[in-house]
Amino acid sequence: MSLHFLQPETLADALTLLGRDPDSSKLIAGGTAVVLILQHKLIAPETLISLSRIPGLNTIRLADDGLHLGPLALLHEVAASALVREHYPALACASEEVGNVRIRNQATLGGNLAEADYASDPPAMLLALNASVVAATAERARTIPLSEFFLGFYTTALEADEIITEVLVPPPPPRPRMAYLKYKSRSSEDRPCLGVAAVANFADGVCTDLRVAVGAACETPRRLPEIEALGMGQPLADELIDEIAEGYARGIETLDDLRGSAWYRTQMIRVHVRRALKEVRDGRR
Repeated sequence: MSLHFLQPETLADALTLLGRDPDSSKLIAGGTAVVLILQHKLIAPETLISLSRIPGLNTIRLADDGLHLGPLALLHEVAASALVREHYPALACASEEVGNVRIRNQATLGGNLAEADYASDPPAMLLALNASVVAATAERARTIPLSEFFLGFYTTALEADEIITEVLVPPPPPRPRMAYLKYKSRSSEDRPCLGVAAVANFADGVCTDLRVAVGAACETPRRLPEIEALGMGQPLADELIDEIAEGYARGIETLDDLRGSAWYRTQMIRVHVRRALKEVRDGRR
């Protein structure tokens, strides 16, 4: 069976092509994930639809309603963006942690999210930032909060005929503090054994907003709102930070893989949630 490779030059054309036979078609952007999956014969689409020639899908802009990221923005571009570094520094950090410079100069943000690889860096940070994606078909568009986007291993809420057209990050609170900590158990360029993202805001030393997301520890990046609520309305003393870290360690059912056992990941959640919370409390990032 031959594989057809199509290169539409407008988003409308891409949506039309995908809509004709969504179950037998596969989108490709940077190709860092799709090419490997094809090589290992994990998928066998009849048609590959490349998004690389479509203009306007790699923009990074800041507006009153937050940060607008095009799905074809390279991870290197997100990491290097002056806008991202100034207003969302931990997102720049998480993007800069992906793989190596070759990967970051090829992989796209939209592809990273659509692949839903559990062992990735940006999803946890974007989840902690309350981000959402805009997904479109030839007939409609909808906004999907990232909290509802990841469904399981390599599975998202995207329909077969949908394309991510934008990633939206709400405006940060005044004087936000945020951190992303990546823990690697193998090589310097490895995927994370664990990633912890934290976003907080304080008024007179009292925590007024707290979000913590853990990635690469289970099937999807996770927040535990009931545990986050423990930190609201009071200073983040060491004892409270320990309580929140313990809540995350107990509340997330971790997995085993080559980068670490479930038991080990649970211990690392406890350690790195504690470290991330101390960083945002002390304003080191």
